Amino acid sequence: MHHSAAPHSNALNRLNRLPISRFHKVTLLAVSFAYFFEFADINTFATTAPKLISLWGVTIDQIAYVTSLSFVGMFIGSVVAGAIADRWGRKRALLLTTLWFGAFSFASVFSWDIVSLGVFRVLTSAGLAAMTVVAVIYVNEMYPAAVRGKFQAYAIVIGIVGTPATNLVASGVVPLSDWSWRLIYLWGALGVLLVLFTKRLKESPRWYESRGQYAEADEVLRAIEAAVAAEKGPLPEPLPPVQEAPATRAPLRLLLQKKYLFPTLLLTVVWVTQTIGFFGYSSWAPTLLAKEGFSVEKSVFYVALTTVGAPLGSYLASLVTDRFERKWCLAAFGTVIALCGLLYGLTFNPVLIILFGFLVNLFERGYTALGYAYSPELFDTRSRSLGTGISYGLGRLSNAAGPLIVAAIYQSSGYRSVFYFIAGTWLVGAIVLALVGPRTRQSRVVVQQEQHETVGTP
Repeated sequence: MHHSAAPHSNALNRLNRLPISRFHKVTLLAVSFAYFFEFADINTFATTAPKLISLWGVTIDQIAYVTSLSFVGMFIGSVVAGAIADRWGRKRALLLTTLWFGAFSFASVFSWDIVSLGVFRVLTSAGLAAMTVVAVIYVNEMYPAAVRGKFQAYAIVIGIVGTPATNLVASGVVPLSDWSWRLIYLWGALGVLLVLFTKRLKESPRWYESRGQYAEADEVLRAIEAAVAAEKGPLPEPLPPVQEAPATRAPLRLLLQKKYLFPTLLLTVVWVTQTIGFFGYSSWAPTLLAKEGFSVEKSVFYVALTTVGAPLGSYLASLVTDRFERKWCLAAFGTVIALCGLLYGLTFNPVLIILFGFLVNLFERGYTALGYAYSPELFDTRSRSLGTGISYGLGRLSNAAGPLIVAAIYQSSGYRSVFYFIAGTWLVGAIVLALVGPRTRQSRVVVQQEQHETVGTP
C-alpha cells in the first residue's frame, strides 16, 4: 500500500487511527519532562527571595519589580512562541524554548546582585511561557483527537509535581549556607536535559502539511506507523483525506466584532483574576510568612507542603470537567479558593496554614485546568487561537501590576489586607462567570452527536 501517490499526506486521519503505543508514551514522557522543569522554574525565585532579603538586603519592592517584569517576559514569550513554532517546527521550537529557559536559569546561578538576577529571571520567564504554548500545540497535533484532552491533562499532572519538588528541594538546600540558594537555579536549569529525547521525538506531520511539505510529512508518518504496527500489529485503513481550505490568519480587529468581543473580554476577566489571584499566593507566601516572623526554613517548608495539593487539583478537574456545566464549576472553584485563601491569611497556626494553603493549591489547579478547557469553547474555529491567546496573554500581562499592588497593600495596611485583596480578586472572577458566562455543555453534547452521525459519510 502506497501513500505517496496522493498529493496529500492525510496526517490527521493517519494519526487519529493509531492505537496508543510506546511512541505516544515516549512523547508524553518528553513533554512531561519539559513541563516538570517549567513548573520547577516558575517558583525558583519565590523560594530564594526570603534568603536574599537577609543576604543582599533586598526590599519587598525590589522583589515586586522582579516578579512584575517576569510577567512582562511571559507575555512576550507567549506571543513570540506561536511564530517560532510556525516558522521552525513544533519539535525544534520545543527544544529551543526549553534550552532557552534552562540556559538563563543556569546564568542565574552566577548572578551578583538583584538587578542581574532580575534580568536573568525575566529572560527565563519568557522561555517558560513560550515553552508552554509550544507544548500545548505539539500535544494537540501529535495525539489522536479522541484522547488529546486526556493526554494534555496527563502531561500537566506529571509536570506539576515540579512545583512541590522544587519547594522541598529549596527547603532543604537554601538554609545550608550563604551561597546554597544558587543551587536552586542549577536545579531549574536541568530542563536542558530534554535534548536527550531529541532522537525519540518526531516533528509534527501536520506542521509539514501546513507548509505543503507532503513528502516530509509522509516520511514521518511512515516511521510512526511502522513503530506502532511493530508493537500493536496491522493498522486499520485511515479515513480518506478531506481537502481542507487553507487557514487564513485571523486579523486582530476580528475580535472587535460583537460576537467575539464579549468572550474575549469575559476571558480576559477570568485570566486576569486567576493570574493575580494565584500568583498572589504562590509568589508571595514564602516572603510574607518570613516577614511575619516564621523562619525562612519554616516558611519555605510550609509552602512546599501546601503545593502537594496541585497535582490532585488537576486530577479533580479531569473528573468534573465533562460532567457538569463548566461555567458553574469555575464559579464554585473560584469561591472556594477565595474562602480558603482568606482563612490562610487570617491564621498563624502552622497546621491551618498548611491545610488552607493545600486547599488553595488544589482548587486553583482545578480552576486552571477547567479554564483551559472552557476558553477555546467560547470561540469558533476561525477566532479560537487568536481569542484564547490574546485573553491568556493579557492575563499574564496584568500580573505585571499584581505584585506592585500586593507590595503596596502590604506596606500600607499589612499582611491580612493582602489576603483580603486576593480573596476579593477571586470572588470578582467567580461572580462575573456566574452572572454572564455562557454555558458550553449543550454545544459540546451536540458536537458529539454530530460526530457520531457523520462518521459514515465522506
